[in-house]
Amino acid sequence: MPAKDKKLLVPSNTRAVVLAGGKGTRLLPYTTLLPKPLVPVGEQPILELALKLLHRHGFKEITICVGHLAELIQAYFGDGKKWKIHLNYAIEDKPLSTIGPLAFVKDLGENFLVMNGDILTDINLAELFTAHEKSKADLTVATYRREVKIDYGVLRYDPKSRRIRSFSEKPRLPYDVSMGIYVLNRRCLDLVAPGKPMGFDELVLKLLERKRPVVAHPYSGRWLDIGRPDDYALAQEWVTK
Repeated sequence: MPAKDKKLLVPSNTRAVVLAGGKGTRLLPYTTLLPKPLVPVGEQPILELALKLLHRHGFKEITICVGHLAELIQAYFGDGKKWKIHLNYAIEDKPLSTIGPLAFVKDLGENFLVMNGDILTDINLAELFTAHEKSKADLTVATYRREVKIDYGVLRYDPKSRRIRSFSEKPRLPYDVSMGIYVLNRRCLDLVAPGKPMGFDELVLKLLERKRPVVAHPYSGRWLDIGRPDDYALAQEWVTK
């Protein structure tokens, strides 16, 4: 088989971390009794779909960061053997936000992937990881173009004369947003204090302040944030077609 036809996979020892510790308040009442990662999309929990995506692109060593209702997630996924992966768990005694849990995950390697456990996508994670390594960035962020509807009439005017130049009624504005999938170099861990909450936004700002390389990896395929009720409804349509 020609090399160009071979399926791109990450090396078998490449680590991935899945963030699954949130309470999922935006998905109430679904998350009253279930942790958000176990909320079903079709016939499978959303976290199961994420693990299958990771396995499909060669990730076999995966840590799930858990907090709220952690015992249910651990009981369902166990050691991961059913999915031909090796799972272990990092348990948060208190909420540590997006990046904080990484301080307690051992042996992450030079570069590693981090993703939210409540997203549905068909992005090629091996391509993302390879692009990150080639860029030699500290952080690579998978991004997606989304339109945001503004529920007001938007005016633009000259700040001195106050003369109105344009008017748009409830425009839809495009933004490049984070998909909740990142590849980090271990240099990023120098900025993470053990036991202290730290969000993804804080990490990005700290890296930019230090002029350390942060790059985007644009993607235009499928992506939904299951934590949003509108996206959750769309996800059900996707998997049933």
